[in-house]
Formats: sequence, structure tokens, C-alpha cells
Amino acid sequence: MARQAANGERGSGTAREILAELRAAATAEKRAVLSRFFKTGPGEYGEGDRFLGVMVPQIRAIAAAHLAESGPAAERALLRSPWHEARECGLFLMSGRFRRADGRGRGALHRAYLAALAAGRVNNWDLVDGSAPLLVGGWLLERPRGLLDDLARRPGLWENRVAVVSTLAFVRRGELDDAFRLCGALLGHPHDLMHKAVGWVLRECGKRDAGRLRAFLARHAGAMPRTALRYAIERFPGAERRRWLRCGRGGTGNWD
Repeated sequence: MARQAANGERGSGTAREILAELRAAATAEKRAVLSRFFKTGPGEYGEGDRFLGVMVPQIRAIAAAHLAESGPAAERALLRSPWHEARECGLFLMSGRFRRADGRGRGALHRAYLAALAAGRVNNWDLVDGSAPLLVGGWLLERPRGLLDDLARRPGLWENRVAVVSTLAFVRRGELDDAFRLCGALLGHPHDLMHKAVGWVLRECGKRDAGRLRAFLARHAGAMPRTALRYAIERFPGAERRRWLRCGRGGTGNWD
């Protein structure tokens, strides 16, 4: 019974039903593919994560089917699961409830999300990217945003990624200051997954204000990791992309 509780199979009838549906949708072929794709081997960023073998559209559909009956107990049980897809389904449920909730309900979901993050349950880039812009960024839209600077300073990769990806909620409203500030603060991060996240957020900023992105690059391109720079300039014309890459770290350093 203790083992079942640890696997998220007790404590919520809804969680048990969801886990049964995820198992029914799983295949060994997809399990092998997902385990490789999300780098679960020794020393890799997803080391030890376990996959049933269910793709995201199926997980979303299962979450949507149970949203009306779900609640904190189901979400907590799913987030305690060792199965990646169960945790992802729990986050989809939280996001769905967040969209429907009032201010008090959203605050409770935001705090539950931060607790799950601190407990190591939001522990891969897809889990972060599918939840942080809403459950963190969405909560902070009308509030002070110092939490993001705190998360950016912490030693954990996933907390750092939550910090920068959460700013997409602001970027989508045309508010770019926090995104540029946090991207600048995290440019020196050692992990490639943060280089990709920073570049992604910068690219989204550039969609709203290309001139401001160019000004950021003029200050920082020479020190930017190559991956971050490539992501940031992805939507620029080809000739301009090549010029920025020559200016970037590892390039010739010359614009012309």
C-alpha cells in the first residue's frame, strides 16, 4: 500500500482513473522514444525520470475529460507520481482550473505549483514550458514580480527556467521589461536548456519589438551562447542572421 501511495495511485479516485487511462494509452515504442528524447540516462538532465509512453495530445485529452471532477487532491496525487505523463496531466488539470478560478482559487493553485516545483515534481523542460507562463506568469500579471528574480538566482535548473519562461505571459501583453531583464541576467547560465529558453523568450520579444531586440543584441551578442543567439535571431532575414552570428561568441566579431 505504501508503494501504491508513492506511485500516486491512492488518495484520489480521479487520480487513479486518470492513471489507468494513461496506462491504457501507453505503448512500449513511445516509452522508448520519450525516454531518449527527454534525456533520462545517467548524468543527463532528465536522469531517472520514468515514462509510460503517452503523447501530449492524449494527455491533454485525458486531462480535459476529467477537469470538471478534478481538484487539489487529484492534482497532488498525480504530481507525486514517478510517471512523467501523470505529473504532466496534473499540471494540465491545474492550468485548466486556473483559467476558471477566481482570485483566491488562482492564488492557491499558484502556491501549489511553487510547492511542486520546490519538491522536484516540475522537473523537465516540457513540464515547465507547459505550466509556468500561466501558473506563475499569469498570477504575476497584476502583481510585483520579484519572485522571478528570486527563482533566477536559485541553483536549480528548473527554477531558473521557470523564471525566464514565465515572462512569456507578460510578453504576450506587450510588456517586455521583465523578459529582457531576466534574459540578460541568465545569459551566463551553464546549461544548454537555459540557452534555448533565453533565446526563445528573446525571439518572442522581437516579434513585439524588433528594434528593442536588436538593441539588446547590440549590447550582449558578443557574450551570448551560440544557441541563445541562434534562437533569438531566428525570425530575422537571412543576411542579418549571418551578420549577428559573426558578431556573436565564437564568430569573427565583425558586423560587416
